[in-house]
Amino acid sequence: MTAEQATNTESTETPNPDLWTIGRLLTWTTEYLTQHGADSPRLDAEVLLAAARKCQRIELYTCYEEEAGEDLRTEFRELVRRRAGGEPVAYLVGHREFYSLSFQVSPAVLIPRPETEFLVIEVLDYLKELESDAPPQVVDVGTGSGIVAICTAKHNSDAEITAIDISDQALQVAKANAASHEVEQRIQFSQGNLLATLPAHQNLDVIASNPPYVSEGEYQQLSRDVKDYEPRTALVGGDTGMELIQQLLPQAADRLKVGGALFLEISPMIAADLKELVDADHRWEPATFTNDLAGYARILKTYRRNT
Repeated sequence: MTAEQATNTESTETPNPDLWTIGRLLTWTTEYLTQHGADSPRLDAEVLLAAARKCQRIELYTCYEEEAGEDLRTEFRELVRRRAGGEPVAYLVGHREFYSLSFQVSPAVLIPRPETEFLVIEVLDYLKELESDAPPQVVDVGTGSGIVAICTAKHNSDAEITAIDISDQALQVAKANAASHEVEQRIQFSQGNLLATLPAHQNLDVIASNPPYVSEGEYQQLSRDVKDYEPRTALVGGDTGMELIQQLLPQAADRLKVGGALFLEISPMIAADLKELVDADHRWEPATFTNDLAGYARILKTYRRNT
């Protein structure tokens, strides 16, 4: 049975087996997306159906026996077709949850991933222990949808935050998210490459970044829903994946105060090489790492040394 047949079947009164209820649509779509290689077919089906039905996903569990009308099936069918073709669910529904907040996303920005929550946690933990009479100065480099800057603003009311991205389209998404979460007045948005738009010797407290760190070789091996849909410039850091980070390190050293923190989300594949790079620069304390839930080095941490 095709997706077209599934969602066009004539409805009759129960217990007619041809009646398309919410529960039956979810079951059929889960099997269909499984056949098309989806990693989380049941979750995808639920998120897409909730979007088509314009309800919260949890509401689906109370209406399994409800008949799915023709308009709903038509809208849902199109979403399922696009998902089966590889288009990410977050782009299809226009949002993604991150750090218990909902963020607008579009193909102009990366889809937020759970690993980046470790970056937010490092920033917030550092700010919590920071002893200063002045508001802490935080810069989020490569802000994308704004998740790091916005979560920092939501959970630290004193921080003064600058969010930078080279993409104007990405900044528009980030600004919309900041407005949605009512922190737009506390974040300054700036378009530019890394830290080039900021004056040197700013005495910043924190620089945080989820920079492009995928190598060219890794990029070719990514799944189609990443490689074919998410912005390449936000993923690829160069031939080795380290090139943009190599540019960022000296810029950050020029702008952080003594004791100021640099937190970078990285690929575990380049962790050892990045540690060598940081440790060879006398302006930085020796690099350490925070592991992700899989046990891989995910967040590089270093601090501006007094030289």
